[in-house]
Amino acid sequence: MTNLWFQRLGINTCLSFNPSALRTEEYSKLLNQLSTTRKPFAVATVVRVEGSTIAKPGFKIIIDQDGSVLAGTLGGVCPESAIVERAMESIRSGEPRVVRVFLEDVGRSLDAIVKSTDKDEIHVETNCGGSMDVYVEPFLPSERLILIGQGGKDDVEDMLVRLGKMLDFEVVVIDHAPVLTEKPDLLISEPDYEIGRMEFHPTDSVVVLTKGERDVPVLKSILSSKIKPRYLGLLASRKRVAEDMRKLQQEGINTQDIQSIHAPAGVDFGAVTPAEIAVSIISDVVAVKRGRHLPHKSIQT
Repeated sequence: MTNLWFQRLGINTCLSFNPSALRTEEYSKLLNQLSTTRKPFAVATVVRVEGSTIAKPGFKIIIDQDGSVLAGTLGGVCPESAIVERAMESIRSGEPRVVRVFLEDVGRSLDAIVKSTDKDEIHVETNCGGSMDVYVEPFLPSERLILIGQGGKDDVEDMLVRLGKMLDFEVVVIDHAPVLTEKPDLLISEPDYEIGRMEFHPTDSVVVLTKGERDVPVLKSILSSKIKPRYLGLLASRKRVAEDMRKLQQEGINTQDIQSIHAPAGVDFGAVTPAEIAVSIISDVVAVKRGRHLPHKSIQT
């Protein structure tokens, strides 16, 4: 609801109207739904007010990654629209922030906007005259490390599970018959599981350990998904990588997508043993996560 709507009803929007904050049960239910769907979102909560404001401490809104206000109120569209922009920035950066919102008349607001250099200071055109501090907290789904195996004992796969969990990834193993010393967060052991059924997310890292015959179908399914993972690596010899890439091209996968595959997977520091290879792969994953692309070449296997 906008301030103008209340004014048309003869309500003093800055002094008289005091809507209740988002109810606890509604808030908890919505947070659970968003977490279950693994969709990034942010919660903006009023933590302090001065002067005349509609919102009071505890008022909050929930914003999705597209900038839609899913629930709650900060007292009107004007302050909410300004906070939504900051919330989307927090979702992208993953960093919380405290934003001060000044509710001022048009003249003061325009003058302050021109002079202000603080990106976390917002001047909103309204006649309330007060200000409020809003804590914006992003909620991002756990980053997943998805390992696609071929069944049987694989020391690289086993070590990647351990390393992934040590680095706080949610580790997902897709393997019909893995031999693991540590339990992954999720094991999909369904025989002949179709990779195309997996819903990938932009923060996922996928390592393909299929050892040959399933390389191309698996890679094709991942590259054909609506949302592609941030990292896609294939552990294979240089010869097999070249053959797989040629087959992907024949399957109609575009060159840009093929070139996005980290193949052979792993940072080039001379890894030889399975444990070293796993460390080189997880280093490659972390480098991409941090915006770095390090050299990698054929690994002895």
